[in-house]
Amino acid sequence: MESLVFAMVDEPNVCAAARALLGAVILGHDGVIARITETEAYNGPDDPASHAFTRTPRSDLMYGPPDRLYVYRIHGHHCANIVTSDEGQGAAVLLRAGEIVDGLLAARARRDDVPDVQLGRGPGNLAKALGITMADRGSDVRVPPGIVVQRLPEPLPNEQIGVGPRVGVRLAADRPWRFWIAQSPTVSAYRRHRRAQTRAG
Repeated sequence: MESLVFAMVDEPNVCAAARALLGAVILGHDGVIARITETEAYNGPDDPASHAFTRTPRSDLMYGPPDRLYVYRIHGHHCANIVTSDEGQGAAVLLRAGEIVDGLLAARARRDDVPDVQLGRGPGNLAKALGITMADRGSDVRVPPGIVVQRLPEPLPNEQIGVGPRVGVRLAADRPWRFWIAQSPTVSAYRRHRRAQTRAG
């Protein structure tokens, strides 16, 4: 199901954006800094797994402008996404995992002192470690104050990136739109939704 070998043919632009965010640094609250190690792409109205598949007051933020933080709550956790498309397109990248590289004391306090490698493993855990809440929703990640993302000058080479299906989505479950830094211990485990549709479904 997971492979380090992949083709980039017919992928939407949001997949390239998801790859480009790998290795980027995200500056959180109270001095917590993470290196992004796992992302997932969501392609707006062309993607039934995306919040933006149907434009609603909740998902309107995903329709632009780009570089805004789209934060939502699920099962009591916050999850952080970065809008990557031009206005009106609705594409965004979920930040699935990260390596905490600074501010460990603050991150540990928020995460109940779990092992360091687990501090930012999973989208809810990463957002919690960084102190991201609904108050950050809509902020511009290019400029302080608030959550800031510093991208790499060049994306990581393909051979350093793993690719596989997205975690826990029921619709479009087999699209290989999850990307991670190969061999990083901070990457979350793959879990398929128990009612996930097959390619044929």
